[in-house]
Amino acid sequence: MALSRNRRTVRHVDYWPGFVDALSTLLLAIMFLLSVFVLAQFLLSRELSGQDEVFSRLNSQIDELTELLALERSTGQDRLDQIAALQTTLGETEAERSRLQGALDSGQGAAASAGARVSELEGEVASQRQLSERAQAQVELLNQQLAALRRQIAALEAALDASEVRDRESQTRIADLGSRLNTALAQRVQELSRYRSDFFGRLREILSDRDNIRVVGDRFVFQSEVLFPSGSDVLQPEGEAEMAKFATAIKELIAEIPPDIDWIVRVDGHTDDVPITGGRFADNWQLSTDRAASVVKYLVSQGIPPQRLAATGFGEFSPIDPADSVEARARNRRIEFKLTER
Repeated sequence: MALSRNRRTVRHVDYWPGFVDALSTLLLAIMFLLSVFVLAQFLLSRELSGQDEVFSRLNSQIDELTELLALERSTGQDRLDQIAALQTTLGETEAERSRLQGALDSGQGAAASAGARVSELEGEVASQRQLSERAQAQVELLNQQLAALRRQIAALEAALDASEVRDRESQTRIADLGSRLNTALAQRVQELSRYRSDFFGRLREILSDRDNIRVVGDRFVFQSEVLFPSGSDVLQPEGEAEMAKFATAIKELIAEIPPDIDWIVRVDGHTDDVPITGGRFADNWQLSTDRAASVVKYLVSQGIPPQRLAATGFGEFSPIDPADSVEARARNRRIEFKLTER
């Protein structure tokens, strides 16, 4: 603010606005790059979230299949143990049969009893053999189920590997897209910054160094008293003359900016914090908005394309001087012009 007050009293070449202009442009570029980074992170997180859901489902299926395989292995082992026990019993039965057969050969008196015992044992052996055959059939079935499970696990692993490959490819494409987007946006910001500097330079030449017109950051600021009567949104003759000069600078700039740069001149209306009482304006917000709209309409009447203009009102809520004084309130009553992207 001290620089603004000094500019009113001493006329000399001031390089401070250009430095502030460059600094603000750098800050805008950084903010825009951060926005692009957040967008890329959002797209990447959404892609990875979908991959995580697929991985979670695959892991769940693998866990279920692993549990089923463990259960089938346990059952198969039980069957194998049962078969071993049956084979042991069969061996014992065969030994007993041999012993009885020997006793049958050595004694006729025990032949009838031994024969009955042998028949009984043969029946038991046949029964045990049937149990053994059923157990072997069950083991074979379990082996087939185990092979099928192994094939399913192999298929799931292959699907998981393919999903990981797609995920890496997606990350590579996202990184490449972000790099190209950052490069293109940086070029657009640089181009718009150059035209903004030209725009400010021409406005300084046209409007000179008047006390009631100054540069604040990346904006041209007109005091409201230059353009409007007190409490009115109708441009007074002096204000129309200033806006005509302003329109001339904009039209010269339009001829040079490439058509693929989507730029606008934003017209911002600001008031002081003194409440409005009576009249046709409900509050300072309405007054600031109507004043900005009046300026935009006048610029359109001077040949500026309406799609290159935007009117906004801030009321008393964006003061440049928060002090509680008559001078501060006068500085806060203003119309600001900013060349920016849509």
